[in-house]
Amino acid sequence: MGHEYYMHRCLQLAKNGKETVSPNPRVGSVVVHNNTIIAEGWHRKAGEPHAEVLAIGAVADQSLLSTSTLYVNLEPCAHHGRTPPCSDLIIEKQIPRVVIGSRDPFSEVNGKGIAKLKKAGTDVIEGVLQQECLHLNRRFFTFHQKKRPYVILKWAQSADGFMDRERSADQKGPNWITGKESKILVHSWRAEEDAILIGAQTALNDQPALTVREVSGKNPIRLVIDPQLRVNPNLTVLDETSENLVFNYKTATKERSTEWVKLDESTAALQQILQECYRRNIQSMMVEGGARTLQRFIEAGYWDEARVFTGTPNFGKGLKAPLLQGHYQAQSQWGADTLQVIYNL
Repeated sequence: MGHEYYMHRCLQLAKNGKETVSPNPRVGSVVVHNNTIIAEGWHRKAGEPHAEVLAIGAVADQSLLSTSTLYVNLEPCAHHGRTPPCSDLIIEKQIPRVVIGSRDPFSEVNGKGIAKLKKAGTDVIEGVLQQECLHLNRRFFTFHQKKRPYVILKWAQSADGFMDRERSADQKGPNWITGKESKILVHSWRAEEDAILIGAQTALNDQPALTVREVSGKNPIRLVIDPQLRVNPNLTVLDETSENLVFNYKTATKERSTEWVKLDESTAALQQILQECYRRNIQSMMVEGGARTLQRFIEAGYWDEARVFTGTPNFGKGLKAPLLQGHYQAQSQWGADTLQVIYNL
């Protein structure tokens, strides 16, 4: 079997940590001896052993390591963080060959782990299934390279392109466009991201919970853009089921699980919000509306991926959905709904 086969297994293992490893990357590793996988490991949580350490430790007969190959989808670390360097362990165990999917963009690692291994005489092969490896850790790479969270735009639109029906000021609550299958999928997405963001008008109109109640998993940090403090702190979106950040122009204070973060009116709000999220180690966010908030992210170029559901209802008139054009698209069906995934390449 070729290198790609074993790297595929590393990627499968790495995905097990999709809801728990942030702000660390998703990493899987296997040890291969005589074309057979003899041990596996995947990184579970920041501060816990890395995938390579777990895979090496799982080899029953440690003497086999000196004639084995270690596969890992991300370059082994070379620095002392919350755990010792993986590259040191590989050298100590005299593993003769290491196959790597992609380099690590983190400044403490980038190329240093590979250099250390090569200096010790280890045969290092790079770039196996590199695009797949880069895609899996796109949140981690964006966070370290662009110094901001990976931004996913998400919305649902009617068959005729509206996000909401026309409504009077006293009409509250969501106008459902999509079905149960899409709702469950969205809740599973929320569990994978560090934060979820909406604007004040969406908080007032839809009064969402922004939780993962349809699936098991962690609730994301809830971010609300509320410049003039219009959102009542007693709304569900600011309850204690999650940590909440309210970005505004009036106050900086904290009460129970909600913190109000004051922005500078002389500087672009989105830039400040992304900088604050980076400072707080929020590696990814899903922007769920409303239309104006989504459009601001699009116009500023602060987005990496968009997930757009189109349902079967026709609204005739109402709030128009944003438009994205000229980017790579993938399409799938969820019940009666169509999902398009668009990347900002």
